[in-house]
Order: sequence, then structure tokens, then C-alpha cells
Amino acid sequence: MTAVASRPHDPITADSPQGRRVLVATVLGSGMALLDGTVVNVALRRIGTDLDATMVQLQWVVTAYLLTLSALILVGGVLGDRLGRRRVYEAGVVWFALASLLCGLAPTAEVLIGARLLQGVGAALLTPGSLALIQASFVAADRGRVIGRWAGLGGLAAAVGPALGGWLVDVASWRWVFWINLPVAAAVLWLTRRHVPESCDRQNPTPFDAVGAGLACVGLGALTWGITATGPTGPPALAAGAALLVGFVLWERRTAHPMMPLHLFRSPVFSAANAMTLLVYGALGAMLLFLVLQLQVGLGMSPLQAGLAMLPMTVALLLLSGRAGALATRVGARVPMTVGPVLCGAGTLMLAPLAAGSSYWTGVLPGLVVFSLGLTMLVAPLTTSVLAAAPDRYAGLASGINNALARTGSLLAVAALPALVGLSGTEYDDPQALTDAYRAAMLVCTGLLVGGGVVSWLGLDGRSRTRPVAEAPVA
Repeated sequence: MTAVASRPHDPITADSPQGRRVLVATVLGSGMALLDGTVVNVALRRIGTDLDATMVQLQWVVTAYLLTLSALILVGGVLGDRLGRRRVYEAGVVWFALASLLCGLAPTAEVLIGARLLQGVGAALLTPGSLALIQASFVAADRGRVIGRWAGLGGLAAAVGPALGGWLVDVASWRWVFWINLPVAAAVLWLTRRHVPESCDRQNPTPFDAVGAGLACVGLGALTWGITATGPTGPPALAAGAALLVGFVLWERRTAHPMMPLHLFRSPVFSAANAMTLLVYGALGAMLLFLVLQLQVGLGMSPLQAGLAMLPMTVALLLLSGRAGALATRVGARVPMTVGPVLCGAGTLMLAPLAAGSSYWTGVLPGLVVFSLGLTMLVAPLTTSVLAAAPDRYAGLASGINNALARTGSLLAVAALPALVGLSGTEYDDPQALTDAYRAAMLVCTGLLVGGGVVSWLGLDGRSRTRPVAEAPVA
């Protein structure tokens, strides 16, 4: 790809016909990637049965996608800023669709894991581009409102995932969990080509940081392998991964053209919001994985019933996301980004006692409602805070950093927690073994969520609005 010289366009207003179409195009694309982060959880047990997979292989079905997504999402943001945000977004949608086709055709667990690695690459290209296109396309006065809608509708796509996945598994096959992406991708491409303007960072013609990208990708891969490996390769891989990630930070500090400029973290708001993201999304990824398995194995629900059980999240995000964004605009980000994770932690703790014989209405629903209210409170202000704390020319990069940390949190939690709570092999299909592991995992997730709330309270600045950090000189 060569850099595009995008022509200036008139900024788009939120309520114009084009504004609504741009929002739909970006929500559908990012929602497709978010959907695959949740919809697969409901299908895991059926995938394990059909492909004779162990717990470690099922972990890798989840973590393979998160690995390439979290390792390369910074690359996706940088490529979009430099080569054209719409162009890279469209390339990511096509890549994601082709990889989804391969996932659905996989004859073995190993092939599925490989296809999931490829799917994560496509998601890394399209995810940061979705938000960066909004930041670059809309008038400044409307961006907060549009980002709130984007966050709410995107979160809705993730929340719909369990119910949609359960229905597809029950009425057709787990393979349709992946094939459903194909018509969605076609719609995204049509809308994007017709209605989304091109944009790029014309101030930033600097070389691409290939060394930084390589260190991040290989470091995260080695770290994940070290966490999940049960043989003698585990400890050396863990040490190598940690060393490579330290090397990534050191390289980013000294190179003239970093893909992750560390000066962005001079903003206390940017740093605190991203630290909270790492903790909260780590807990969210592990909590949803264990809860969906427990509903099916421990409580005996079908995939469709387990998916429908998660509907309170869908309803809360649909009805309350706009109000949560408006509240954050009035009172600042500190209160909702503190109360939200703590509420999520309280809901997770309420869900911890679930076991065989638990009632949905008294055992599942109350905890899910509390968790969903907390999730709704934190999504929109988190996104707005991260983008507002970085200069506009770093829109794709700021989005990429935040998304990378969100996925990295989920990646590490999903990779580490099953082994930490004593779940390996095929014990995930044993109700008693899974229940014991589930309860321990939910307590860990509660701690991570409350920790995210504490970070927000200490790191964010009361009612004060987020301030852009000083731009680094362009070399």
C-alpha cells in the first residue's frame, strides 16, 4: 500500500443522513470484530465435543484471536493514520471475512486455532479504524455524542453475541458462528465505499516502526504460550515474552519514529484510563468465558438458553448507553469510570455461587443486572476520555493503544486463569470440577474489576475535562 493524499472534506454532522450512514458503517465493522470476541464463548463446548479439543486448545481458540488482535492493533491504527483510514478499514473487513470463512471450514482444533490467528489480524486492521474514522469525519462539537452512540451500539453487538451464538449452535452448527460474518462484511464494504470519506495524517510521513511491531507481536505470543504451556517449554517462553515486551518499551523510548509514542502517557487521564482498561477488560474476558461455560455445564442449559441468559447486558446497553454518555459529559469521567467497574465487580461476586440447581431468576439475573449497569456506565466515558486526552492527529493511534490494552487484558486473563483455578484437559465438561474452578475465577475477576475502579478514582481528575497532551515534534 502507498500513502493516500486524502482530499479535505466538509466535516459531517451527527444528525445528517451521511452522518447516520457513517455511524452504521463503523458500528457494523467494529461490532463484527467485537461479536467474535463473545459469540465464540457460547460455542466452545460444542466445538470441544466436535473437534475432540482439550481445555488448552479451547483456550487457544479464544486467545489466538486475541493474540494477533492485541499485538497488531497498534499497527492497524498507525497504518490507517498513514495510508488512509478508510482504505485500511476496508482491507481489514475483507481479511476478517476470509478468515471467518476458514474458521467455519476448520476440520480440526489446530486448523481452527490457525484460522483464528488470521481472523485477529483482520480485526486489528479494522477495529482502530472504526473509531478513527468517526474522529476524523465528524465536526468537533458532535464527536462526543457520536462516540457515545458508537460505544453503545458496538457494546450492544458484543452483548448480542451470546444469544446469537447460542441460536446458531442450536439450530445449525457452531460453524455458522463464523460464517455469519460474511454478509455483515459485505454490507460494511458497501456502506463504507459509498458514504465514508477518506482521511489520513498528512503531517506524519515518518517510517513505519517494524522493530516495535515485531517485538510486541513475538513478545505477546511467547508470553501467552508460556502461560498456557504445561510442559518444560512454559517457563522459558514466559521469560522470553516478558523480556521482549520490556525490549519493546525500551525501543519505543529510543527510536525516532515509535509506533507507540510514550509521550502520550504523560497525560494522567490517558494513563489512568488505559490502566483501568487493562484490568477491567481482563476481568470481562475471563468472566464471560467462565460464566457461559458454567451456565451450560454446571446448570445444564443449552447453548441457546445460555445465550439468552445474557440478554440483560443487551437491554442495558441498548437503553442506557446514551444516558451514560450524557451523564459523563455533565459530571466528568471520574465518577462513572469508578462506580462502573465497582458495580461490575459486585455483579460478578453475586454470580459466584452459581451451581447445579441454581435458579436463573434468583441466581443469575440479579448479578447480571448489576454487572450490566456497571458495564453501561463505564464504556462511553472510557472511550471519550482516551480520545480526548490525545491530539486529533493521533486518533487512530490512541484508539489502537486503548484497544490493544483491552485485548491484551482479555488475552492474559483467559490464558492464565483456567490453569490458576485448576482447570485443564477435559475437566471443563465435568460439572463439579468446573463449578469449583468457576467460583475461584469469579473471585479473581471481582478483584480485577474493583482494582479498575480504584485506578480510575486515583488517576482521573474529578470534574475537570480531559486535556490534550503536548504534541511531540515531528521528525
